[in-house]
Amino acid sequence: MHYIPYNSRLSFHKNIFGAIREGCTVCLRVILPRKMQCSGVRLVWHRDGENENRISFEWDGMQGDNEEWWKVYFTPESPGLYWYHFEYDIPFGKGQIYQTSNGIGKFCNDGTDWQLTVYSKKFRTPDRLKGGVIYQIFPDRFNRAETELKDIPDDRILRSDWGAQPKWEPDANGKVLNNDYFCGNLKGIEEKLDYIASLGVSCIYLNPIFEAHSNHRYNTADYLKIDPLLGTEEDFISLCKAAAQKGIDIILDGVFNHTGDDSIYFNKKNRYPSIGAYNSIQSPYYSWYSFRRWNDDYESWWDFDTLPNVNEDSESYCNFIFGENGVIRKWLRLGAYGWRLDVADELPDDFLDKLNTCVKSEKEDALIIGEVWEDATNKLAYHKRRRYLLGGQLDSVMNYPFADAIMYFMRTGIAGGFMDKILTILENYPPQCIPVLMNHIGTHDTVRAITAMVAESCEGRDRRWQANRTLTENQLEIGTQMLKTAAAIQFTLPGIPSIYYGDEAGLNGYKDPFNRGCYPWGKENSELIGWYRELGKIRKENSSLYDGSFHPVSEAAGCIAYVRSTDGNRIMLIANRNVHPITYYLPDDWHGARLLLGGTGISYTDVEIPAYGAVILSN
Repeated sequence: MHYIPYNSRLSFHKNIFGAIREGCTVCLRVILPRKMQCSGVRLVWHRDGENENRISFEWDGMQGDNEEWWKVYFTPESPGLYWYHFEYDIPFGKGQIYQTSNGIGKFCNDGTDWQLTVYSKKFRTPDRLKGGVIYQIFPDRFNRAETELKDIPDDRILRSDWGAQPKWEPDANGKVLNNDYFCGNLKGIEEKLDYIASLGVSCIYLNPIFEAHSNHRYNTADYLKIDPLLGTEEDFISLCKAAAQKGIDIILDGVFNHTGDDSIYFNKKNRYPSIGAYNSIQSPYYSWYSFRRWNDDYESWWDFDTLPNVNEDSESYCNFIFGENGVIRKWLRLGAYGWRLDVADELPDDFLDKLNTCVKSEKEDALIIGEVWEDATNKLAYHKRRRYLLGGQLDSVMNYPFADAIMYFMRTGIAGGFMDKILTILENYPPQCIPVLMNHIGTHDTVRAITAMVAESCEGRDRRWQANRTLTENQLEIGTQMLKTAAAIQFTLPGIPSIYYGDEAGLNGYKDPFNRGCYPWGKENSELIGWYRELGKIRKENSSLYDGSFHPVSEAAGCIAYVRSTDGNRIMLIANRNVHPITYYLPDDWHGARLLLGGTGISYTDVEIPAYGAVILSN
């Protein structure tokens, strides 16, 4: 008989699924073959970076003649990551049980420890966004309202050809300046709030809106001022108020790891009358930056000299960001609901602690989302384990692991491994984080979702190659169906789905700047938009998609299926990545289910799913 001695994802073996609160007691149980003649079992555990400890199990009885059970109670007293495996005694010596995959244990002499995330008992996340939908907007490219332009720097290229390809070629000096603007603005966003609301959106995440001298605005020039092409402070207030009337919150992009070299604070190009750190060591901003040799040798983000790194330990800088009249509080007071933190893994723990204190003291139910591309519970950055989700720092992160799982399944049709990727995050993350995870399938930093699924990979290709590639009619047809399926998965997984503006309208394109095209007003893919609206409606009407449990059903032969469940409401998602339609035979407890979306027909016992298609069922 093949024994699985321990499975961290089954309640019999671990009575609390996933992460636990500090001071909480968890019961762990292993099953051993009786013929091993085991005389003792120990839990071998250590808190991250600390020494190993051992706790003896107690014998817990037998199941028939072949199995015996052993159990132990474990109470981690402080937040952190805990790692554990098991050790047992038999007549021939000692043995160990380590994790292999999918939370399953194996008898072996060496292997991988299980992770147990222990979070602070004070850790809470805001409720108001749970069950909602996020809409991400790159402000220059969403919508342009006709407004009077004032105080626009004369080195900007203002374009009137909305929808044309963004400039991508280097200038005579070999630099890509990102100084062409399609002039999307805050009033333009406000004009389209009815459209955004029709998608079921409850939160808009805006890429940077502060004054900066590039169209992406990640090179901040003035944290206290709206970029003049986007509008005014009054326009921002108006947008927040108008959005709130439709039940939509606004989240801002906080770029606090670096500024632009062409900024009030650094002023390398002498654009401003201020004395920047580049201009004088007597500058009030000098302590904000780290010069190896003043003034032409300084630390910068990924060695881009246009993005000088900020010294987050600078008391002056922290006061500017977190002070009573600082950056964080100003924009929250003017109507923002929260912050998405750019490159959160490059912000020190102390800085994130202060940011959390500042945000929560100003607006207790504000949301803090971090840009972290990996599993945020065990992330190592600069040789240090990060504690983003243990309490007191981030509420949530951009959920790249889910995005990777969805896109890999859609590109390859390989179903095996999908559930493990999802369950690993659900097991590692604190339960209060999961309903507010930002579940995207593409952002301003990635290839457009429809392109990523059906087009040739652009890895190793230069911008010229990317600029000259468009989707064929066949790719668009298949890509539309595949995007509908990817979105159905995205909208039904635990967390909050995040739509990157224009994905729902069929926008395609490779990497920056081709993934940052103008929203195609008047040329939208109406089939896709209708699908996204239905998904938004389903989220509003089904409580299981608020914070319901997740139950895998199947992953095989190019098809995945899972259930979201709460008392009184269950949803099943079935996705078929095959190039042919399939008949999916429903589990017994789903016979007679109601078809909410997708499919070509349903009977009492099965459902027909088209090629590259998905269905959502309810019972």
